[in-house]
Amino acid sequence: MFTESVILPLLVLMPVAAFLYSSVGHGGASSYIMLLTLFHFAPSEVRPFALLLNILVSGVSFLSYRRVCNFPTKLFLHLIIFSVPAAFLGGAVSVDAVLYKKILGVLLIFPALRLFNIISVRKTVLIERKWWMMPIIGLSIGFLSGLIGIGGGIILSPVLLLLGWANVKETAAISALFIFLNSIAGLFGAGITALAFQQQLQLLMPLTLIGGVAGAYFGANKFNVPALKFLLATVLIIAASKFLIA
Repeated sequence: MFTESVILPLLVLMPVAAFLYSSVGHGGASSYIMLLTLFHFAPSEVRPFALLLNILVSGVSFLSYRRVCNFPTKLFLHLIIFSVPAAFLGGAVSVDAVLYKKILGVLLIFPALRLFNIISVRKTVLIERKWWMMPIIGLSIGFLSGLIGIGGGIILSPVLLLLGWANVKETAAISALFIFLNSIAGLFGAGITALAFQQQLQLLMPLTLIGGVAGAYFGANKFNVPALKFLLATVLIIAASKFLIA
């Protein structure tokens, strides 16, 4: 059961995480999972809850970024056609708690690099897209998405930016819709009819969604919060280290 000392920090941290992630076109599942795991929730409850929040936040984020960019439909379709089935399969797999934390620790490094601006935006294409690249990228990211309970945007965004396949706003729009659809697939794979959350946990949902709506709006309109992004990136690195070393 939740205690007041647990629920109060989460009521602040979850919306802040949603705000920052949605501002770059992400759903925030990796940070929700990080926070809930650090507060000792079981993966069986954390994963579907994070996916549900991911669907809501990434959906809003996509609508915001879709209006301010020329959406690369062809690139998106070539990725999502492979990732959705893989996300469904990943969601159906039960993961040992120790292995779950190790995989999560590795994945948390990706959004930290993005928030630290270590991953630069290329103005030219580094590698031309080949037909065999989309199945590999879509299947691998999709399966990890369902397995851990994320949408995959934290992995997809760096790939698109580093390879020069999309600019910042296009990447945000692609990632948001990619996350939205993969999260739905992962949720069905995990057994959507079996979803049941503690009443206290449900209190986090409306505030987190509000944070996501605000972040998506300001992010799409060139709002920048470098200090907060640096803080979140630092927290992600610390959490990743904790999960990997423990």
